[in-house]
Amino acid sequence: MSATIVLLLPEVLGTYGDAGNAAVLAMRLRWRGLDADVHTVGWDDPVPAGGDVYVLGGGEDAAQMLAVERLRDSAGLRRALDRGAPTLAVCAGLQILGRAFTVADGTRVPGLGLLDVETVPGRGPRRIGDVTADALLDGLDDPLVGFENHGGITTLGPGATPLARVRGGASGNGTGDRAEGAVGGSVVGTYLHGPVLARNPALADLLLTRALGDLPPLDLPEGLPSSTAGRLGARFRGPFSSAAARRAGA
Repeated sequence: MSATIVLLLPEVLGTYGDAGNAAVLAMRLRWRGLDADVHTVGWDDPVPAGGDVYVLGGGEDAAQMLAVERLRDSAGLRRALDRGAPTLAVCAGLQILGRAFTVADGTRVPGLGLLDVETVPGRGPRRIGDVTADALLDGLDDPLVGFENHGGITTLGPGATPLARVRGGASGNGTGDRAEGAVGGSVVGTYLHGPVLARNPALADLLLTRALGDLPPLDLPEGLPSSTAGRLGARFRGPFSSAAARRAGA
């Protein structure tokens, strides 16, 4: 078995080391004895339609606007999502795949329309800090953890559902219902940095399983936690039960 992880425009969508998500996916395959390649799509490169998993990261307003215009006419990306290729979109990546996003100066920018969300600037302070959230995505049992730093408010339409519900830390999508991220079709969107897949290996394996089918087991050294959820959850009063911490390997 061989897999290709497609990393999109890391020159402009690489805030907080989000490009590391592609490296995590490839390494978790190699640890299983499987061949894996990270195909990095630079500014002048076409987006291949035949990748197994696609990864977009975060970026500030100017970078985000450049990226959405660069990807708007990408037939390869649209064909990949049309056939159901799993896609991880972090922060600005989530907004780019949505219907539209509005930047700080009030400019409303049409998105790619591949995820039923829209983002507008928030009126309060930026949401900055560590997050613990209960996963709502089928196949994920562990809580999700990560670091959030954004000012937008992302509203989900009927074609999207939250990835998780925040239990401790920052406020997720900023809509007041503690929703974090969005899932629609084969796209998993989140505001969690870290990189998110390094801190949530179960999510990495779920994306790989959706792309490739059942994976060989991965034996971890005894005592190595499967996620950082337990360590982070301990920082918040009440949001993270001891039972959940044990499941996370804390």
